[in-house]
Amino acid sequence: MSKPTADNAPNAAAKGAPAVPANFLRPIVQADLDAGKHSSIVTRFPPEPNGYLHIGHAKSICVNFGLAQEFGGVCHLRFDDTNPAKEDQEYIDSIQRDVKWLGFEWAGPVRYASDYFDQLHDWAVDLIKSGNAYVCDLSPEQAKEYRGSLTEVGKNSPFRERSVEENLDLFARMKAGEFKDGERVLRAKIDMASPNMNLRDPILYRIRHAHHHQTGDKWCIYPNYDFTHGQSDAIEGITHSICTLEFESHRPLYDWFLDKLPVPAHPRQYEFSRLNLNYTITSKRKLKQLVDEGHVEAWDDPRMSTLSGYRRRGYTPASIRNFCEMIGTNRSDGVVDMAMLEFSIRDDLDRTAPRAMCVLRPLKVVITNYPEGQVEQLELPRHPKEDMGVRVLPFARELYIDRDDFMEEPPKGYKRLEPAGEVRLRGSYVIRADEAIKDADGNIVELRCSYDPDTLGKNPEGRKVKGVIHWVPAEGSVECEVRLYDRLFRSANPEKTEEGGTFLDNINPESLQVLSGCRAEPSLAQAQPEDRFQFEREGYFCADLKDSQPGRPVFNRTVTLRDSWGS
Repeated sequence: MSKPTADNAPNAAAKGAPAVPANFLRPIVQADLDAGKHSSIVTRFPPEPNGYLHIGHAKSICVNFGLAQEFGGVCHLRFDDTNPAKEDQEYIDSIQRDVKWLGFEWAGPVRYASDYFDQLHDWAVDLIKSGNAYVCDLSPEQAKEYRGSLTEVGKNSPFRERSVEENLDLFARMKAGEFKDGERVLRAKIDMASPNMNLRDPILYRIRHAHHHQTGDKWCIYPNYDFTHGQSDAIEGITHSICTLEFESHRPLYDWFLDKLPVPAHPRQYEFSRLNLNYTITSKRKLKQLVDEGHVEAWDDPRMSTLSGYRRRGYTPASIRNFCEMIGTNRSDGVVDMAMLEFSIRDDLDRTAPRAMCVLRPLKVVITNYPEGQVEQLELPRHPKEDMGVRVLPFARELYIDRDDFMEEPPKGYKRLEPAGEVRLRGSYVIRADEAIKDADGNIVELRCSYDPDTLGKNPEGRKVKGVIHWVPAEGSVECEVRLYDRLFRSANPEKTEEGGTFLDNINPESLQVLSGCRAEPSLAQAQPEDRFQFEREGYFCADLKDSQPGRPVFNRTVTLRDSWGS
């Protein structure tokens, strides 16, 4: 299997240029440990529970948990739960499930930013007392106007010079629930003329009369991400706070809070490039839109870019971890080709998935010269290279082949079955097509064939048979449903649309084809949910996590045997 090129991947180096380290953070962590700056490292993965994790989160999980694992440290799982209106227990449960599925364990209990709400409130009061925070009454529209732009400095709020006493009183009344949502905010007093927009008196607290999934109705004011993030890191003793590059401009604010407050530690923030994968949407808002508007079945639809979706489609944790290692961790933005992710799962399943045969579009074959009532038990290897044992297929007079493996008028170079032509059945005999039986509409409903009894495990005498096709016995094969999944978007950049269009216009109408009445070899009858197989000549498939059950299997196509999209 050839490995796809990745000229546009973030870690691809130009010809002649020095190779980019697979992970630029490794030498930083090693240097900190060697210098005695830290005795051990503590990282964290801090998702907001407002949706399911997607493939971009997989990179962050692998970076944070992977570094801790590699250097003998620990990684915390902490939910950034500061916006209760958009959060849900379903998302909390799914995130924990996905992290474990990827193969990682967090240190200690699951943590929540809300665990620190009391301390964060007290530190907000400290900032007011030191003259570094004030209550502001500007409306959101006014605040936006006062903030300025990248080319214009901001203006001080008319409420910026309130006394400490007045600010303490107003903040206490905000906490007591005296004001409506959005009526007042608490802001840091930094510099409205700063070229860094994040330092122009950012909001620390907003009023939100919303029930919180962890704290109930205790609070009606909630801290924003920037005020919560660094202080939570400090409370937990995080040594390396690792996030994506869009937070680089937030780092001065991260440090400002830590410098102004009596925190127990001063973590250091590092940023890496986020994972941008073509043919993919990772915006939680847009993923939610796909679900809410019924474009997909659910968050775990196998076409979704969520980890739950990849899992249900049949991707393995190892394939995703290997993919994240393959693309590297650096500070260079770029777009990774979906072919790299598909290479990773093909590479993993080629080694680990047992082989089986499944006929997706069955055509009945009757071998007219095979003795009636006779059944041979043929043994076929479960894997061509790995020692996985054998599976047994009964060979008898009637069997099924795929309808696409017979043509009455085949093109030149056709190596499957044709009138008076021969082909080998995988692991079995050579057969010849003698007659095609048709219905009243002219559709072929059955083939009458003959077999050469002297070709089991050896070539026929005096002639060469090139084609090999898969088959299943008529009796003993199991009826199943097969779902042929493909990429959800037909455009490499789903966001790029005609004027007035949306990403929804790029949905691939052929991203799912459901085939019923398929026939699988007997060994697949007892397939358990998430069992993975290579269906010979068809692709890699997985028994569906939700709908498949022994005796009534449903198989999802994980990926084709080869890249069918090209590049």
